Amino acid sequence: MTFVGYYALTKVLINIHRKMKAKRFLGLFVVSVLGALVAVIVYAKLFQPAPVMVEVPSENRFQYASFPAAGGAETPDFRSAVEKSIGAVVHVKTKMYREYQVNPLYEFFFGEQQGRGEAPPLLGFGSGVIISNKGYIVTNNHVIDGSDEIVVVLNNKKEYDAKLIGTDPSTDVALLKVDADDLEYLTFGNSDALQLGEWVLAIGNPFNLTSTVTAGIVSAKARNIPLNREQEFSIESYIQTDAAVNPGNSGGALINTRGELVGINTAIATRTGYYSGYSFAIPTSIVEKIVEDLMEYGAVQRAILGVEIRDVTAELVRDEHLDEIEGVYVVHVRDEGAAKQAGIREKDIIISIDDKRVNSSSELQEVVSKYRPGAKVRVVIKRDGSLKQYDLVLRSLEGSTEIIKQDNLMELLGATFEPLSEKERQSLGISNGVKVKSVRQGKFKKVGIDEGFILTSINKRPVSSVNDIESILKDSEGGVIIEGLNRKGSHSYYAFGR
Repeated sequence: MTFVGYYALTKVLINIHRKMKAKRFLGLFVVSVLGALVAVIVYAKLFQPAPVMVEVPSENRFQYASFPAAGGAETPDFRSAVEKSIGAVVHVKTKMYREYQVNPLYEFFFGEQQGRGEAPPLLGFGSGVIISNKGYIVTNNHVIDGSDEIVVVLNNKKEYDAKLIGTDPSTDVALLKVDADDLEYLTFGNSDALQLGEWVLAIGNPFNLTSTVTAGIVSAKARNIPLNREQEFSIESYIQTDAAVNPGNSGGALINTRGELVGINTAIATRTGYYSGYSFAIPTSIVEKIVEDLMEYGAVQRAILGVEIRDVTAELVRDEHLDEIEGVYVVHVRDEGAAKQAGIREKDIIISIDDKRVNSSSELQEVVSKYRPGAKVRVVIKRDGSLKQYDLVLRSLEGSTEIIKQDNLMELLGATFEPLSEKERQSLGISNGVKVKSVRQGKFKKVGIDEGFILTSINKRPVSSVNDIESILKDSEGGVIIEGLNRKGSHSYYAFGR
């Protein structure tokens, strides 16, 4: 066989080998794939958990939460309340006249100053609320205090001269009256029913901008700032709101969404003197009683329990071994007071008055301020962990259960007087005065005026007789300043509230 023949035969054999090798590889590949599929099927059948069907909601199944406003309205609407109220809020303008202040150094070098005795008056402004169609108006005492003229400007721009009926510096309330009939007025609402978070509106005249309305919510109740620290017997239990109140709003209205008067705007908490925080209003639970007293008696009839109190705190509970934080702690019981006569003691915890629970000093003051001397109340106290009930008759600051009217102011002083002889006046070097003959329970005894005191003036007005005393007191409002000589002949001054 030739070389060519061997080469051709060899090539054929190689091709046959390759084909057999490819078929063997293909067979192994097919077997491997089939084996893998069998393994997967077996695993799925024996070990894989059954599938869980999950339903995915479509977009239109989602519902967004909604928070409807009170009363079903989408947003608060105050228009009705404002419309009922704004005509009853007035602008109060005051004038205080003063003597010309002489500068002796200036006059020594340049002679007498021109225009002496014609100093311009001091002007003031604030707000007020008409509470009767007969022309009675409530405002703050600090708005009109010391003023010589008071003018009230209505919402319709009409002006009236106002007469001061009476004041109560302890609560910062004053009552005015104008000679007008059929005026728009606000009715008193129930300030006790106010709830935290409830909408309220402040109406007044800030910065002399008349008829301004602002809105806010009740932030707190029975708040004690304190504001009237200088007063002999201050009562502070304010409604705290975040309604914007500024200088000029004082004496204006705080109303609820029904247009009812629930407070008299009085003060703001601020570091700048302008609104930047909270405002405070005297609740009508206090204002209404003060107004009734001034209208009926000409003077506020203030009742007291006859105790000194403090709030119950965690520190007090620990120090005094009390069982829980509640009520008001009695620090001291006054002699001849209503509480002591009923049997209440120091370290008692006052829980309630006539079923009204009290948990702060301001709450207790607010409750008691609604009563007049002679009123009977039921007081529940806790002593040594046990509750006890006492029935007592409230008394005035002077220890009396009687109502004191404007025409009976001499009883308020608790003193009798006798005239001074000419010889006594000469020996004392005075031209006028009366001698205090006797002192009993009353204002004089409370501030320390004794028998033998020579009374020379009241509120800078000279006193020469008992009639002078009565006349000056009737014409005076707010605080009373007594000047005179004590038994040693030294000048002495005393002051007290009406």
